[in-house]
Amino acid sequence: MTENAIERTAALSCFSDPQDIKPLSGGITNVNLTVTDQGRKYVVRIGADIEEHGVMRWNELALSQAAAKGGFSPEVIHHEDGVLVLEYLDASTFAEEDVRKPENLHRIVALIYDVHTQMGQHLIKPALAFWPYQVNRTYITRLLAAGSKYQGMFDRLTKQSEMLEQATGPVDLVIGHNDLLAANILDDGEKLWLIDWEYGGFNAPLFDLAGLASNNGLSEAQERLMLEQYFATSPDQHWRPYQAMKCASLMRETLWSMTSEIHSALDFDYAQYTTENLDRLNAALSDFANT
Repeated sequence: MTENAIERTAALSCFSDPQDIKPLSGGITNVNLTVTDQGRKYVVRIGADIEEHGVMRWNELALSQAAAKGGFSPEVIHHEDGVLVLEYLDASTFAEEDVRKPENLHRIVALIYDVHTQMGQHLIKPALAFWPYQVNRTYITRLLAAGSKYQGMFDRLTKQSEMLEQATGPVDLVIGHNDLLAANILDDGEKLWLIDWEYGGFNAPLFDLAGLASNNGLSEAQERLMLEQYFATSPDQHWRPYQAMKCASLMRETLWSMTSEIHSALDFDYAQYTTENLDRLNAALSDFANT
């Protein structure tokens, strides 16, 4: 797969003399590479639509272009079917422990707020909605049809999801990133960047905040500070719907991994990732029951 990606990168029309094409670690749904051409460095993302995950590359392109115009993401240099070429950022990739550092967390929440309140003015093409409860229902339906080894869990997960959706209540809509793993946050020493918009789309603000917390192991104190900073008010009024969204985010990540165990050809330990997210989900559901 990587060899084919290197060959395709070398043949892209946007490059005149591509050199030093190398795989870029970190991607768990695409093949990512770096390439140098005429003294400039680029990132090439290669991947087709992923129907089982609801990933549509036209949507990723529209949001990547809007995020670049807003100054939140690197410039889109070139695109064609299954290929996205981006400006390379000389920046460090966050790990979960980096997200948890107080000085970084404050900056990340500020970035999320800016994305939510400013991205819309830069989006000039249609974009998908990403309602996590519908996403999770779709995953469960597909996993049952595929004979997933986890099918004994799905009745319980369905009932839990229905309960969480009711607890979430009415929501505002923003353009969300919807995949706030630490690896999608970059720091160039002066500003933070968000990358990887393949799951981007209209959603409730709480989903990005909940995903940031659940994917990076924030403490309850950090979660409350995060909500207070974002909403500029006491976190108490948002706490229960936030906890519901946190569970929904972890359920989505768990179901995503279960699905990837069946469909993905990438070299990644999805079974272990499923186990890790199931543990996080069960802990979050326990916390939610006590709110």
